Amino acid sequence: MPVKIRLQRHGKKASAYYHIVIADGRAPRDGKFIEKLGTYNPNTNPATIDLNFDGAVKWLQNGAQPTDTCKAILSYKGVLYKHHLNKGVVKGALTQEAADAKLEKWLSEKQSKIDAKSSSLVSKKEEARRVAFKAETAVKEAKAAKVAEKMAAQNAQAVAETAEEAAPAEEAAAEGETSTEA
Repeated sequence: MPVKIRLQRHGKKASAYYHIVIADGRAPRDGKFIEKLGTYNPNTNPATIDLNFDGAVKWLQNGAQPTDTCKAILSYKGVLYKHHLNKGVVKGALTQEAADAKLEKWLSEKQSKIDAKSSSLVSKKEEARRVAFKAETAVKEAKAAKVAEKMAAQNAQAVAETAEEAAPAEEAAAEGETSTEA
């Protein structure tokens, strides 16, 4: 009975997430499983991986074979590196303390890379938002200038029309005054 570490699909059509499970190799993809090790959500950036680290190492030591995607996930989280270091401890190549120190160093470097990526994504998103806001403000100001220009033209035309209407009335009034004086 070959035991596999594989993904079990869940979620909606366009937004799938996965459970990382230990299952018999003959069982269907979303069927019966032995143990759930964690979850994997590729929809976020960076992908969200929640994994039972020690359980995964235990199953690897017992001979479970990860699928290609699970192997990449386990490598990303450092499970395969811990498994490799544990083999070195068993063979006597290094001590358990040295193996733990190497693993901690690797995990801290990996976490700093992940944090750097997350912060760069946030800063890029914020910069894009700022640029879009400036562009929107420029468009808004251009529209406001056009509207102000149009309103000024309409006001000037209205003033000219009222001046034209008032001019004949003033002329008539001026003629009426001159004729009464005469």
